[in-house]
Amino acid sequence: MTSSAPFWDKLARRYAKTPIKDQAGYERWLARVREHLGPESNVLEVGCGTGSTALLLAPTVKSYLSTDFAAGMIEIANEKLAQEPQANLRFVQADPFDERLAPAANGADGGYDAVLAFNFLHLTEDPAATTRRLTQLVKPGGLLITKTVCLGHKKILFGPLVWALRLFGKAPTVRFMTTGDVDDLMTANGLDLIETITFPKIPSQFVVAHKPAL
Repeated sequence: MTSSAPFWDKLARRYAKTPIKDQAGYERWLARVREHLGPESNVLEVGCGTGSTALLLAPTVKSYLSTDFAAGMIEIANEKLAQEPQANLRFVQADPFDERLAPAANGADGGYDAVLAFNFLHLTEDPAATTRRLTQLVKPGGLLITKTVCLGHKKILFGPLVWALRLFGKAPTVRFMTTGDVDDLMTANGLDLIETITFPKIPSQFVVAHKPAL
């Protein structure tokens, strides 16, 4: 479990009330995700936050397992699900390495058709290890779809500040990545990049990566 979980637990209620900062960008990449999913897709999402995106995507797929390591986030997600029930959607508190995410335990023998991680990798302790784990969960021929905030160009300016705030529990883990770093994480795990979009308003890299069939 990430050391940032307590921070996100405390922030969850305020986070749930925060409006999307780039609504046009959000709708754009959400539309691209839908293009790559289908009615027979078994999907895993990690770092789902309060579940808003999962609730929008779940109606288009067969099954959708949505997870976050922060209990406070999952509590709110389940409240939303209770108000808007979807039989194929489940919210579970878990980090990507949790054995409960094993595909066979979730009706996705051989791996998930798509694993999703939105605004997540830069908030993990080890993005490389996390990407490797997510790749393992994708079935051969399946997709890893990510969107990652890229603040590598601001590391010198904000890196020391974030480090200091973390000492007092006032900031989460933040990795200052570049768009190239994100692409390299995918290719280093043998994935083929089939679509990338760089969003400048909130600097981030959207990637659809394909896991070659055996």
